[in-house]
Amino acid sequence: MVCVSDAAFDEFSYLPAQADALGIPVPPVRRLTHRLGDGRVISALRFGDSGSAPPVTFLHGAGLNAHTWDTTVLHLGLDALVLDLPGHGDSSWRDDARYTGRTLAADIEPAIREWTGGVPQVLVGHSLGGLTAAALAARHPDLVRSLVLVDISPGIDPDGAASSIRAFFAGPIDWASRDELVERALSFGLGGSRDAAARGVSLNSRVRPDGRVEWKHHFAHLANRLAADPAGAAAVDEAQRANAGILSAAGWDDLAAVTAPVTLVTGTRGFLTDADREEFFRRMPRTRRIELDSAHNVQEERPAELAASIRTAHDDR
Repeated sequence: MVCVSDAAFDEFSYLPAQADALGIPVPPVRRLTHRLGDGRVISALRFGDSGSAPPVTFLHGAGLNAHTWDTTVLHLGLDALVLDLPGHGDSSWRDDARYTGRTLAADIEPAIREWTGGVPQVLVGHSLGGLTAAALAARHPDLVRSLVLVDISPGIDPDGAASSIRAFFAGPIDWASRDELVERALSFGLGGSRDAAARGVSLNSRVRPDGRVEWKHHFAHLANRLAADPAGAAAVDEAQRANAGILSAAGWDDLAAVTAPVTLVTGTRGFLTDADREEFFRRMPRTRRIELDSAHNVQEERPAELAASIRTAHDDR
Protein backbone atom coordinates (compact mmCIF):
# COMPACT_ATOMS: atom_id res chain seq x y z
CA MET A 1 0.00 0.00 0.00
CA VAL A 2 1.16 3.53 -0.82
CA CYS A 3 -0.28 6.35 1.24
CA VAL A 4 -0.70 9.49 -0.81
CA SER A 5 -1.37 13.03 0.32
CA ASP A 6 -4.82 14.60 0.10
CA ALA A 7 -5.32 16.00 -3.39
CA ALA A 8 -6.27 19.43 -2.04
CA PHE A 9 -3.62 19.52 0.72
CA ASP A 10 -0.33 21.33 0.14
CA GLU A 11 2.25 19.55 2.26
CA PHE A 12 4.57 22.56 2.03
CA SER A 13 1.96 25.09 3.21
CA TYR A 14 3.46 25.31 6.71
CA LEU A 15 7.01 26.09 5.58
CA PRO A 16 6.58 29.85 4.93
CA ALA A 17 5.47 30.52 8.51
CA GLN A 18 8.23 28.29 9.91
CA ALA A 19 10.88 30.03 7.79
CA ASP A 20 9.49 33.48 8.60
CA ALA A 21 9.77 32.73 12.31
CA LEU A 22 13.48 32.05 11.75
CA GLY A 23 13.95 35.11 9.54
CA ILE A 24 15.05 33.08 6.54
CA PRO A 25 13.62 32.53 3.04
CA VAL A 26 11.82 29.32 2.23
CA PRO A 27 14.32 27.01 0.50
CA PRO A 28 13.36 25.18 -2.68
CA VAL A 29 11.78 21.84 -1.82
CA ARG A 30 10.22 19.09 -3.88
CA ARG A 31 9.08 15.50 -3.48
CA LEU A 32 11.06 12.63 -4.99
CA THR A 33 9.96 9.08 -5.80
CA HIS A 34 12.04 5.93 -6.28
CA ARG A 35 10.39 2.69 -7.35
CA LEU A 36 11.91 -0.54 -6.04
CA GLY A 37 12.17 -3.67 -8.14
CA ASP A 38 9.10 -5.20 -6.49
CA GLY A 39 6.99 -2.15 -7.34
CA ARG A 40 7.05 -0.53 -3.90
CA VAL A 41 7.76 3.19 -3.67
CA ILE A 42 10.29 5.07 -1.54
CA SER A 43 9.38 8.75 -1.20
CA ALA A 44 11.45 11.67 0.07
CA LEU A 45 11.76 15.44 0.26
CA ARG A 46 14.66 17.24 -1.38
CA PHE A 47 15.49 20.58 0.25
CA GLY A 48 17.68 22.99 -1.68
CA ASP A 49 18.67 23.26 -5.31
CA SER A 50 22.40 24.00 -5.36
CA GLY A 51 23.04 21.71 -8.31
CA SER A 52 25.24 19.51 -6.13
CA ALA A 53 24.37 16.35 -4.25
CA PRO A 54 22.85 16.99 -0.81
CA PRO A 55 25.41 16.47 1.98
CA VAL A 56 22.91 15.41 4.67
CA THR A 57 20.24 12.69 4.73
CA PHE A 58 17.58 12.38 7.46
CA LEU A 59 15.65 9.28 8.60
CA HIS A 60 12.67 9.71 10.95
CA GLY A 61 11.36 7.50 13.76
CA ALA A 62 8.46 5.07 13.93
CA GLY A 63 5.06 6.63 13.38
CA LEU A 64 6.51 9.87 11.99
CA ASN A 65 7.40 11.04 8.49
CA ALA A 66 9.85 13.27 6.64
CA HIS A 67 8.18 16.49 7.79
CA THR A 68 9.21 15.90 11.41
CA TRP A 69 12.59 17.30 10.28
CA ASP A 70 11.28 20.48 8.59
CA THR A 71 12.33 22.97 11.26
CA THR A 72 15.66 21.25 11.86
CA VAL A 73 16.45 21.40 8.13
CA LEU A 74 15.51 25.10 8.04
CA HIS A 75 17.87 25.79 10.95
CA LEU A 76 20.61 23.73 9.32
CA GLY A 77 20.63 25.78 6.12
CA LEU A 78 22.11 23.00 3.97
CA ASP A 79 20.71 21.03 1.06
CA ALA A 80 19.16 17.89 2.48
CA LEU A 81 17.47 14.64 1.54
CA VAL A 82 14.69 13.65 3.94
CA LEU A 83 13.11 10.23 3.51
CA ASP A 84 9.75 8.74 4.36
CA LEU A 85 10.73 5.31 5.67
CA PRO A 86 8.82 2.32 4.27
CA GLY A 87 5.46 2.08 6.00
CA HIS A 88 5.37 5.83 6.60
CA GLY A 89 4.42 9.04 4.82
CA ASP A 90 4.19 8.57 1.06
CA SER A 91 6.35 5.43 0.99
CA SER A 92 4.83 1.98 0.49
CA TRP A 93 3.96 -0.28 3.41
CA ARG A 94 5.68 -3.65 3.85
CA ASP A 95 3.29 -6.58 3.49
CA ASP A 96 5.32 -8.57 6.03
CA ALA A 97 5.21 -5.73 8.62
CA ARG A 98 8.94 -6.15 9.25
CA TYR A 99 10.13 -2.68 10.12
CA THR A 100 13.59 -3.38 11.48
CA GLY A 101 16.70 -1.33 10.92
CA ARG A 102 18.17 -3.92 8.58
CA THR A 103 15.06 -4.46 6.43
CA LEU A 104 14.50 -0.72 6.11
CA ALA A 105 18.16 -0.06 5.28
CA ALA A 106 17.95 -2.59 2.45
CA ASP A 107 14.83 -0.87 1.14
CA ILE A 108 16.19 2.67 1.15
CA GLU A 109 19.79 2.06 0.03
CA PRO A 110 19.09 2.14 -3.73
CA ALA A 111 16.98 5.27 -3.39
CA ILE A 112 19.64 7.12 -1.39
CA ARG A 113 22.31 6.03 -3.85
CA GLU A 114 20.24 7.36 -6.76
CA TRP A 115 19.34 10.68 -5.14
CA THR A 116 22.81 11.45 -3.77
CA GLY A 117 24.79 10.09 -6.69
CA GLY A 118 26.68 7.98 -4.17
CA VAL A 119 28.16 11.02 -2.40
CA PRO A 120 28.91 10.05 1.25
CA GLN A 121 26.35 11.58 3.60
CA VAL A 122 26.07 12.91 7.09
CA LEU A 123 23.35 10.39 7.94
CA VAL A 124 20.98 11.50 10.71
CA GLY A 125 18.55 8.99 12.20
CA HIS A 126 15.99 9.44 14.96
CA SER A 127 14.73 6.41 16.91
CA LEU A 128 13.86 3.66 14.38
CA GLY A 129 15.56 5.86 11.77
CA GLY A 130 18.71 5.72 13.88
CA LEU A 131 18.76 1.93 13.89
CA THR A 132 18.15 2.05 10.14
CA ALA A 133 21.00 4.54 9.72
CA ALA A 134 23.38 2.30 11.69
CA ALA A 135 22.45 -0.71 9.55
CA LEU A 136 22.98 1.30 6.38
CA ALA A 137 26.33 2.66 7.58
CA ALA A 138 27.50 -0.86 8.50
CA ARG A 139 26.61 -2.38 5.14
CA HIS A 140 27.31 0.55 2.83
CA PRO A 141 30.15 2.58 4.37
CA ASP A 142 30.72 4.29 1.03
CA LEU A 143 27.42 6.14 1.52
CA VAL A 144 28.06 7.42 5.06
CA ARG A 145 30.85 9.74 6.18
CA SER A 146 29.32 10.61 9.56
CA LEU A 147 26.50 9.06 11.60
CA VAL A 148 24.27 11.09 13.94
CA LEU A 149 21.88 9.07 16.12
CA VAL A 150 19.05 10.89 17.88
CA ASP A 151 17.68 9.45 21.16
CA ILE A 152 18.13 5.79 20.31
CA SER A 153 20.29 2.90 21.44
CA PRO A 154 20.11 -0.73 20.31
CA GLY A 155 19.68 -1.75 23.94
CA ILE A 156 16.57 0.34 24.56
CA ASP A 157 13.68 -1.55 26.19
CA PRO A 158 10.71 -1.64 23.75
CA ASP A 159 8.40 -2.13 26.74
CA GLY A 160 9.85 0.86 28.61
CA ALA A 161 9.28 4.51 27.76
CA ALA A 162 8.98 3.63 24.07
CA SER A 163 5.78 1.70 24.80
CA SER A 164 3.95 5.02 25.21
CA ILE A 165 4.14 5.54 21.45
CA ARG A 166 2.64 2.11 20.81
CA ALA A 167 -0.19 2.94 23.22
CA PHE A 168 -0.77 6.28 21.49
CA PHE A 169 -1.29 4.64 18.11
CA ALA A 170 -3.37 1.72 19.43
CA GLY A 171 -6.62 3.64 19.05
CA PRO A 172 -9.25 3.54 16.30
CA ILE A 173 -7.89 3.26 12.76
CA ASP A 174 -10.04 6.16 11.54
CA TRP A 175 -11.44 9.36 12.96
CA ALA A 176 -14.16 11.89 12.15
CA SER A 177 -11.71 14.78 11.89
CA ARG A 178 -8.09 15.77 12.35
CA ASP A 179 -9.16 17.76 15.42
CA GLU A 180 -9.82 14.45 17.17
CA LEU A 181 -6.28 13.32 16.41
CA VAL A 182 -4.89 16.60 17.73
CA GLU A 183 -6.78 16.14 20.98
CA ARG A 184 -5.45 12.59 21.30
CA ALA A 185 -1.87 13.75 20.70
CA LEU A 186 -2.16 16.48 23.31
CA SER A 187 -3.72 14.06 25.82
CA PHE A 188 -0.59 11.88 25.50
CA GLY A 189 1.67 14.89 25.98
CA LEU A 190 2.76 14.83 22.35
CA GLY A 191 3.06 17.59 19.80
CA GLY A 192 4.04 20.46 22.06
CA SER A 193 1.74 23.43 21.44
CA ARG A 194 -1.69 23.01 19.88
CA ASP A 195 -0.47 24.69 16.68
CA ALA A 196 2.52 22.35 16.47
CA ALA A 197 0.32 19.32 17.14
CA ALA A 198 -2.14 20.43 14.44
CA ARG A 199 0.71 20.80 11.94
CA GLY A 200 2.10 17.38 12.82
CA VAL A 201 -1.28 15.69 12.55
CA SER A 202 -2.03 17.33 9.20
CA LEU A 203 1.28 16.14 7.77
CA ASN A 204 0.97 12.63 9.22
CA SER A 205 -2.65 11.81 8.32
CA ARG A 206 -4.85 11.68 5.26
CA VAL A 207 -8.54 12.07 4.47
CA ARG A 208 -10.02 8.96 2.86
CA PRO A 209 -12.57 9.11 0.04
CA ASP A 210 -15.31 8.42 2.62
CA GLY A 211 -14.29 11.54 4.56
CA ARG A 212 -12.78 9.69 7.52
CA VAL A 213 -9.26 10.58 8.66
CA GLU A 214 -6.53 8.01 9.28
CA TRP A 215 -2.82 7.99 10.07
CA LYS A 216 -0.66 7.61 6.97
CA HIS A 217 1.74 5.14 8.58
CA HIS A 218 1.36 1.39 8.95
CA PHE A 219 2.25 1.36 12.65
CA ALA A 220 -1.14 2.70 13.76
CA HIS A 221 -2.94 -0.09 11.89
CA LEU A 222 -0.63 -2.74 13.38
CA ALA A 223 -0.99 -1.37 16.91
CA ASN A 224 -4.76 -1.21 16.53
CA ARG A 225 -4.97 -4.84 15.40
CA LEU A 226 -2.85 -6.05 18.30
CA ALA A 227 -4.81 -4.01 20.85
CA ALA A 228 -8.21 -5.08 19.53
CA ASP A 229 -7.55 -8.78 18.92
CA PRO A 230 -4.15 -10.07 20.07
CA ALA A 231 -5.07 -13.69 19.41
CA GLY A 232 -6.39 -12.98 15.93
CA ALA A 233 -3.41 -10.90 14.89
CA ALA A 234 -0.83 -13.68 15.08
CA ALA A 235 1.03 -12.72 11.92
CA VAL A 236 1.37 -9.12 13.00
CA ASP A 237 2.34 -10.17 16.53
CA GLU A 238 5.04 -12.48 15.15
CA ALA A 239 6.47 -9.68 13.04
CA GLN A 240 6.45 -7.27 15.96
CA ARG A 241 8.15 -9.80 18.26
CA ALA A 242 10.78 -10.29 15.58
CA ASN A 243 11.22 -6.52 15.30
CA ALA A 244 11.74 -6.20 19.05
CA GLY A 245 13.82 -9.37 19.31
CA ILE A 246 16.56 -8.18 16.99
CA LEU A 247 16.54 -4.63 18.34
CA SER A 248 19.44 -5.29 20.69
CA ALA A 249 21.73 -7.86 19.11
CA ALA A 250 21.48 -6.76 15.49
CA GLY A 251 21.73 -3.08 16.38
CA TRP A 252 24.90 -3.54 18.42
CA ASP A 253 26.44 -5.64 15.66
CA ASP A 254 25.63 -2.92 13.15
CA LEU A 255 27.12 -0.16 15.29
CA ALA A 256 30.27 -2.19 15.90
CA ALA A 257 30.74 -2.39 12.13
CA VAL A 258 30.34 1.35 11.52
CA THR A 259 33.60 2.97 10.45
CA ALA A 260 32.29 6.55 10.22
CA PRO A 261 32.44 8.95 13.19
CA VAL A 262 29.36 8.59 15.43
CA THR A 263 27.47 11.26 17.39
CA LEU A 264 24.74 10.38 19.89
CA VAL A 265 22.24 13.13 20.69
CA THR A 266 19.94 12.33 23.60
CA GLY A 267 17.03 14.12 25.23
CA THR A 268 17.09 14.59 28.99
CA ARG A 269 13.48 13.35 29.01
CA GLY A 270 13.92 10.95 26.10
CA PHE A 271 13.70 7.17 25.84
CA LEU A 272 17.23 6.33 26.98
CA THR A 273 17.84 5.56 30.64
CA ASP A 274 21.13 6.26 32.42
CA ALA A 275 21.91 2.56 32.02
CA ASP A 276 21.21 2.79 28.27
CA ARG A 277 23.66 5.68 27.95
CA GLU A 278 26.34 3.94 29.99
CA GLU A 279 26.05 0.79 27.89
CA PHE A 280 26.18 2.76 24.64
CA PHE A 281 29.33 4.64 25.57
CA ARG A 282 30.95 1.51 26.99
CA ARG A 283 30.49 -0.19 23.65
CA MET A 284 31.13 2.94 21.55
CA PRO A 285 33.67 4.96 23.60
CA ARG A 286 34.72 7.22 20.73
CA THR A 287 31.19 8.53 20.22
CA ARG A 288 30.63 12.28 20.46
CA ARG A 289 28.09 12.88 23.23
CA ILE A 290 25.44 15.61 23.13
CA GLU A 291 22.48 15.92 25.50
CA LEU A 292 19.67 18.42 25.01
CA ASP A 293 16.76 19.44 27.24
CA SER A 294 14.08 17.56 25.35
CA ALA A 295 11.76 14.59 25.27
CA HIS A 296 12.18 11.87 22.63
CA ASN A 297 11.41 13.99 19.53
CA VAL A 298 14.47 16.19 19.84
CA GLN A 299 14.10 17.36 16.23
CA GLU A 300 10.78 18.98 17.09
CA GLU A 301 11.59 20.34 20.56
CA ARG A 302 15.19 21.49 20.05
CA PRO A 303 15.63 21.90 16.27
CA ALA A 304 18.18 24.73 16.48
CA GLU A 305 20.49 22.90 18.89
CA LEU A 306 20.13 19.65 16.97
CA ALA A 307 20.91 21.44 13.71
CA ALA A 308 24.07 22.86 15.31
CA SER A 309 25.16 19.33 16.27
CA ILE A 310 24.55 18.11 12.73
CA ARG A 311 26.47 21.09 11.34
CA THR A 312 29.43 20.13 13.52
CA ALA A 313 29.32 16.59 12.13
CA HIS A 314 29.14 18.04 8.63
CA ASP A 315 32.03 20.46 9.13
CA ASP A 316 34.35 17.84 10.65
CA ARG A 317 36.40 16.51 7.75
